[in-house]
Amino acid sequence: MRPDQRLTDEVSDVILYLVPVGSGRFELYSEAPPDGDADPGRESDGFWKRLARRAHAGWREAVNSARHADPDGGLFTRARNAAVCKAAEAIAEQRTLWALRHGRDAELVHPSDLGAADAGAIRDRMINQARAHHLRWLVIDAGLLTVSGVFVIVPGPNVIAYYFAFRVVGHYFSWQGARRALNETRWRLRAEPALVELGRLAHLPRAARESRVVAIAADLNLPRLAAFFDRTAA
Repeated sequence: MRPDQRLTDEVSDVILYLVPVGSGRFELYSEAPPDGDADPGRESDGFWKRLARRAHAGWREAVNSARHADPDGGLFTRARNAAVCKAAEAIAEQRTLWALRHGRDAELVHPSDLGAADAGAIRDRMINQARAHHLRWLVIDAGLLTVSGVFVIVPGPNVIAYYFAFRVVGHYFSWQGARRALNETRWRLRAEPALVELGRLAHLPRAARESRVVAIAADLNLPRLAAFFDRTAA
């Protein structure tokens, strides 16, 4: 990885936040696009671009259908819709790494009680682990996508195939972003006191911390941070 630099007035292509979530744990976070869409159109021509477009269109249709489904549907339909919605939330969080595929310069915003060297070491360890994780699941999900075609006999859209296709694309984008972040990205680091306070709220019950977490997210101009923190905090 290229050496970390002191913060300058240059504009970073990507901004990541090192969010403390309790018990010495951290999560990398970046704000997803407002509509939650992937960016398959930015991928170069070829197999991945075609697969990304098809998977994104099919999966987005499946997610929209699941979110607006009739709550009085059958047991199988309700279970499938719940699984689709939960999977959509998990996939959305991969976009932290997706964002790193294109940027040459990135900024890491870390808690101000954490030194720059320590913050950089935590970032490197997390991204390296993510690179191995997504490569492993890319291989697994590619195999599952291959066999998911048998579910074409089930009435309605082949949600299972769309799901695995989108996971294949997502893991590929995440692996690609992690690889670039480790080998090519120029990093700048910035200390943020608000993240220190956020970390201190991690062990409180959700109801007790909710208003303050929302206020911190608003101060940082990160409207989705509160929901992310609730899913990941201790």
